[in-house]
Amino acid sequence: MRNEHMMSVELPPHLQRYVVEQDYASYTPRDQSVWRHVMKRLSRHLESRAHGIYLRGLSETGISVDEIPSLEGMNEKLERLGWRCVGVRGFIPPAVFTELQARGVLAIAADIRGHKTIGYTPAPDIIHESAGHAPIIADAAYASYLRSCGEVGFKAIASAEDRALFEGIRNLSVVKEDPQATAEDVEHAQARLDAAAKSVRYVSESTRASRLYWWTAEYGLVGTLEQPRLYGAGLLSSMAEAEHCLTPEVKKLPLSVDCADVAYDITRMQPQLFVARDFRHLNDVLADFKHSLAYIRGGDYGLDEALRSRAVNHLVLRQRGGETIEVTGEVREVHRSGKDTGPGLTASVVELVGPTMLSVNGKCTEIPKRIDAVVLVGSERLPTRGRFSTRLASGVEASGYVVGGHEVVDFRVWLHGRPVPVSTWAYVMVAEAVTSAAGGPADPQKWDEYFGPLDSFTAGDHETLARQRKAEELMPELAALYAEVRQMRRAGKPDRKRLGAIAEASHRFGDEPLLLEEINELLTNE
Repeated sequence: MRNEHMMSVELPPHLQRYVVEQDYASYTPRDQSVWRHVMKRLSRHLESRAHGIYLRGLSETGISVDEIPSLEGMNEKLERLGWRCVGVRGFIPPAVFTELQARGVLAIAADIRGHKTIGYTPAPDIIHESAGHAPIIADAAYASYLRSCGEVGFKAIASAEDRALFEGIRNLSVVKEDPQATAEDVEHAQARLDAAAKSVRYVSESTRASRLYWWTAEYGLVGTLEQPRLYGAGLLSSMAEAEHCLTPEVKKLPLSVDCADVAYDITRMQPQLFVARDFRHLNDVLADFKHSLAYIRGGDYGLDEALRSRAVNHLVLRQRGGETIEVTGEVREVHRSGKDTGPGLTASVVELVGPTMLSVNGKCTEIPKRIDAVVLVGSERLPTRGRFSTRLASGVEASGYVVGGHEVVDFRVWLHGRPVPVSTWAYVMVAEAVTSAAGGPADPQKWDEYFGPLDSFTAGDHETLARQRKAEELMPELAALYAEVRQMRRAGKPDRKRLGAIAEASHRFGDEPLLLEEINELLTNE
């Protein structure tokens, strides 16, 4: 049996840094009551409203109504389905979430919502991530969709503003879950997020991919428009959403690739939802969406998407003889010749700002250096070392000295006789075609080492602090009452007199409806 540590070791470093131990003992007795309260209501309500796999899926993925699940226990079940899970804290960067999913790994937020935000929390929590996402994986067609959706989301090109927006969302969710946060703290976090949202220049591929994911895996319905069933994790983990989504107030639309053009607001109930015919339909829609992206289309379209993103992406280049090479960096400039230079191309010179990285089949082949990279469009080859001077059919002239591999010094470029101001020390490649342009580095394992972490947070530090503060807010005497009631329930030996005394004692701590609910349940079932 694999434990959580062994599971995390199998992941590359750029993913490992986001993995945390669940620390099951740190859940308070009130946390356990929050889980039971939500899960009891949801399982009863969803029995006739969720997709038929839901209740069986809970069992098949190691999730019970009575106890917060152990991720180690979930892995014993998930591995039979070809999946795994790891613990994380709060929001993780979209590229990390989607790469994990593409690898068949569920990222489970280890924290649980507070008792004051029991109906809904903007922060990911273990109720949403485990009881929402895991059960439907028991359906093979849906599991296939989820993994493929992760791959598409990982390769979609994100903009620089997408990253700022993500960090604003994550910061606000942490502040709202922190019991010591002041009204000023919340106001500042909201203003930061609003400013980040206003800075967005265009709807990126990554944003469109996240919308598709939202309207399917998070808030999807399946079946007929007249009698849809719930399968999206956001619906399966929120009592309010689960009750509201099937009412006439929510418009039901047939699912199509057009849902990727519909924005969503995480702060309110969804005004419309999309209904898939079945889970095979999800895969059909994903295939349509995938073919609109730069990593499939390549050419000028791919270069333009990479250029306007102002972020690190990678280009897949086809060279003479059909060989391919990948170059990673931020596309800074595309110089065009005014005529076709290759399949779907009018580009002649492409500049990528350093640090840049070269790779083949996703594996780094040369020691990455903090130098620029330049792609010349043509079918010629440069020498493996020494001085060169060449003229390409695309109208490009270039000269320099090849140090070795693709590294060139004293590099000069002209286009139709006019000098192109490229870096004189660069990686230089000649390519017949740009077959793909995709988000992030081609070799993700080099991500942290050469391109820096994907967010400004140390993995989980801020969420850990908020979690500690929530635990400290629960007075030891009150925690002991919760624990005593929980022990009676687990032992199946409720003491009516003692339960009455606990109920009376709880009033000293103000309103504790969860504790009273647990007591009343035991008294009723005695």
